[in-house]
Amino acid sequence: MDRTHRRAGTLLGTVGIALAVAGPVMLARGRSGRREIRAELAAQKITFPDRGLPLELKPYAGRPVETGTEAHAYSRFIQGNLDRATGGRAYAEITAELHAAGGKDEQLCELRQTAFMGQSLRASLMSAYQAWQITTLVTGLGAALTGLGIALVATADALAPRSPNRP
Repeated sequence: MDRTHRRAGTLLGTVGIALAVAGPVMLARGRSGRREIRAELAAQKITFPDRGLPLELKPYAGRPVETGTEAHAYSRFIQGNLDRATGGRAYAEITAELHAAGGKDEQLCELRQTAFMGQSLRASLMSAYQAWQITTLVTGLGAALTGLGIALVATADALAPRSPNRP
């Protein structure tokens, strides 16, 4: 039994040390990812308008887009504008209409360009939002792994056989 105890303690200690090292690395990567997202969004100089926002977006009025949550909210703002401009039609639908009209309808060409730009902007903002969510996950997992690693090392230490000189 003593040998099994030692093996279990060694295994727990080794896994604990690995997790206690991996956790802070994940915490650092999560934080640096957040800084990078904030810097990129700030560089875009996107600001919510002071007026004209739908009721659910009013709390963002006049604020710059600097976080993933704000990027997500701004993408909803763009979607509302895009829906009004295109009658709720997507780029692909407008393109199909343009082709059906022989490809020469100037109004559909302009509408297709509007849809393309709006959907591209939304996709970029949604990518920032998704990256923001991933940094939240990585940071949370880093904290959990750090705590688990420390707990496993402590458990391994408690399982270690005590020598007469060791308290």
